[in-house]
Amino acid sequence: MSVGAAELLPSAGGGLDFLDAGDGIAARSPLQLFWQRFRRDRVALASLAFIAFLIVLAIAAPLVVRALGLPGPNVENPNLTNAFGSPLGPSAAHPFGVDQLGQDVMSRVIYGTRVSLVVGILGTAIATAVGLVTGVLAGFYRGWVDTLLSRLTDVFLSIPILLLGLGLGAACEVRGCVKGLIQPGLGSVIFIIALANWTYVARIVRGLVLSLREREFVEASRALGASNARIMFREVLPNLAAPVIVYSSLLIPANILFEAALSFLGVGIRPPTASWGEMIAQATPIFATAWWYMTFPGIALLLTVLAFNLLGDGLQDALNPRTAR
Repeated sequence: MSVGAAELLPSAGGGLDFLDAGDGIAARSPLQLFWQRFRRDRVALASLAFIAFLIVLAIAAPLVVRALGLPGPNVENPNLTNAFGSPLGPSAAHPFGVDQLGQDVMSRVIYGTRVSLVVGILGTAIATAVGLVTGVLAGFYRGWVDTLLSRLTDVFLSIPILLLGLGLGAACEVRGCVKGLIQPGLGSVIFIIALANWTYVARIVRGLVLSLREREFVEASRALGASNARIMFREVLPNLAAPVIVYSSLLIPANILFEAALSFLGVGIRPPTASWGEMIAQATPIFATAWWYMTFPGIALLLTVLAFNLLGDGLQDALNPRTAR
């Protein structure tokens, strides 16, 4: 079969592919191959669009609230409760209703998007960076370095994450941690997430590096006189990009749920800052009479976590060089 008559299948190593261009053959980079696979997954594309919408919503939260004619997230209005102090339900002026303090629920849900995305993305980025460095050093140098870092990872893995979060959250609640470097609220939650989740990234990266360091291209770099630092940064790290991106995308929704759990238990984001977990906690005692106060933050949390999970699955399929076309 002639090369120009059909497309060639992608190589198992994820290298360049070739596309029939009529008069010639066009090369396709790994990025082009990734996009070709990814855009065929409509569920992943819809999830990416929804996440992009959330990011825009979080950045432009004050403008969105003002454009919708809603009060600020911390504006209390006792006139929006009935004679018994129960909040009023959804209306034209307040589409998601109000809470027991007369605060607009829709406005707080919009501002709560900021907290969830900052905690999920920033906390995951820090945890991934720490785990990546630890895993690369342990897998590449092996010996006593591997033993020390692996045992340190095992110690952190043996600590229950939720109990660790509760303890650190309570300890950092008033004056922060590390001599005030870690501030209460958002700062302490990000610190807890990074401290608790770097271990999983380190384990995965270490296993990959142990395999990569024995590959031919690493041996060739050594033969050419490349230093260990150059081999790690120029040869090993680029081959870790795909699995690290996939795992990080799946770690973000877990961290968003972790923040919601800490806020629900009272050691995460504290009032008056709007947080979906904190809103659900405040709505629990009055759910029988004010269902909207728990329902709308719960739906926002559900859709956000689901979108990140579906996006992670799509990235995993698109970055897999053995995925069928």
